[in-house]
Amino acid sequence: MHSSLEQRISNLLQKCTFTQLKQIHALITTTSLNRDIRISTKTLRRSTEFGGMDYSELLFSQMDEIFPADLLLWNAMIRGYAFNGPYDKCISMHHQMIQRGLKPNNYTYPYLLNSCAQIGIGCHLQGMKMHCQIIKVGFERAPAVSNSLLNFYMYMESSCDYFVLGVRKNEKPSDAQKVFDDMLLKPVQIWNRMIWGCINIGDVESARKLFDNMPERDIVSWNSMISGYAKIGNVEKANELFMQMSEKNVVTWTSMVGAFSNSGDLQTAKRLFLEMPYRNVISWNSMISSYTRHGKFQEALELFVEMHLQGVNPDGFTFVSALSACSNLGALEFGKWIHFYLIRDWCQLGVIVGTALIEMYAKCGDVDRAFKIFIKLGEKDVFCWNVMMKSLAIHGRTRDAIKIFFMMQGRGLKPNEFTFTSALFACNHGGLIEEGRQIFSSMKDLGISPKLEHYGCLVDLLGRNGQVEEAKLLVEGMPFEPDIAVWGALLGGCRVKGDLRLAEEVMERIDELKTNESGVYVLLSNIYASAGQWPKAVNAREKMEDKKIWKRTGCSSVLGVVNI
Repeated sequence: MHSSLEQRISNLLQKCTFTQLKQIHALITTTSLNRDIRISTKTLRRSTEFGGMDYSELLFSQMDEIFPADLLLWNAMIRGYAFNGPYDKCISMHHQMIQRGLKPNNYTYPYLLNSCAQIGIGCHLQGMKMHCQIIKVGFERAPAVSNSLLNFYMYMESSCDYFVLGVRKNEKPSDAQKVFDDMLLKPVQIWNRMIWGCINIGDVESARKLFDNMPERDIVSWNSMISGYAKIGNVEKANELFMQMSEKNVVTWTSMVGAFSNSGDLQTAKRLFLEMPYRNVISWNSMISSYTRHGKFQEALELFVEMHLQGVNPDGFTFVSALSACSNLGALEFGKWIHFYLIRDWCQLGVIVGTALIEMYAKCGDVDRAFKIFIKLGEKDVFCWNVMMKSLAIHGRTRDAIKIFFMMQGRGLKPNEFTFTSALFACNHGGLIEEGRQIFSSMKDLGISPKLEHYGCLVDLLGRNGQVEEAKLLVEGMPFEPDIAVWGALLGGCRVKGDLRLAEEVMERIDELKTNESGVYVLLSNIYASAGQWPKAVNAREKMEDKKIWKRTGCSSVLGVVNI
């Protein structure tokens, strides 16, 4: 009877819900089964599989009174913390085990090492101490333990800016390499993990050595190496391996499409794309995004249409690339069609796609529709707020842009440096001096050091509105050497104020930069002309000719600082 009930409970534990688990716990507590270590361990282990550890801690405290020194229970708890966190409690339980005289076994150490890796650099020494204990008790070659040791060192060494494979900076073999060399069983998956770990930090040379020394390879091995060469831009080597492969899958073909497109060879990338025996959504995304990145926006949209006609369901990455192409082409009607597509499957409209949609409408001139989408979006990240703020400012709705800036902070989001660039841009175009000063000052309060472009925006704002002396003091107090954009902004302020003396001082500093920017000379000539000093105006133009500097129609970097 006891054995039959035990078997039934074991079967139930494998598929029970959390509520049913509590009922099972009540049953074994009110029967003699609570003294069966196997049932207790299975119950405790199952309790850790629901994503939290509060109930497991309650069970453990009760069971520990009955089985005060049973390693099975401790392993179950350590396993639970390793999966659910907090990871430091996993390490803490290890210390308590040692104090109680319990010895960890080959089931304990993998979870401890994985927790050390998850905690990160602060637990590096702790993991190394565990490695010493593992060697002392002879578990270092147990497959589960050696795999966890390998994972631990690969993770830690990459975090510490060591080479994961091959050599450290001091030319000695890395700890991961030592563990790998000592492993008795090295299936192809372990070799692949080492290769990928090396590629992850850009050490493709060491990865190739491993690849060449593999006793057997699978398609993952080949794909990893092709991906590694593509990552460092060595298309020739990637293609060499591609041609050698007897069997290729969709990952192989897609990697090569990406490799050629990243190198700028879109013709070969498209040829391979068309030759692919099977294309999934990632393959289509790779080709569409390649066209978008290289400014082939019309081709990107044509491929998006073809993808739709072939019945391939696009994902968020597809929509972002297509909307970006619409933005750059000003293709509002095409963008509206994509929006209609998204409305039919609204779950596709995450924050990244939503932001791309906002930017598309704004760049195509419909900022009101962009703002409506912004309001409808649920969770919005900082980038989304930045795009909306910048879009409003570009369309002259500078007050609304500043409201967005303060609303964003009211929602608990911390602005980044791009947020401040957009906000200062809005102030500049709206002539909002006080708001600009306030926003610039608040940067330091939020722990953000103003960059050159932030100073340039404020200098331009002050100069445009006649605050030339304040703008000059700001330039003099900058922690950077002013560039042509900053000096140009100050020179623009001199024109507004009619300050010839300061304009000449600024031009002396600009001449020291030995720039070929035509805009500053044209601006200086106009300042002289406005003051009626025609000989000097002509002289400024002649200086341009002497230096062979020609004005480019509609293009100047003098105020480029605000062209964000």
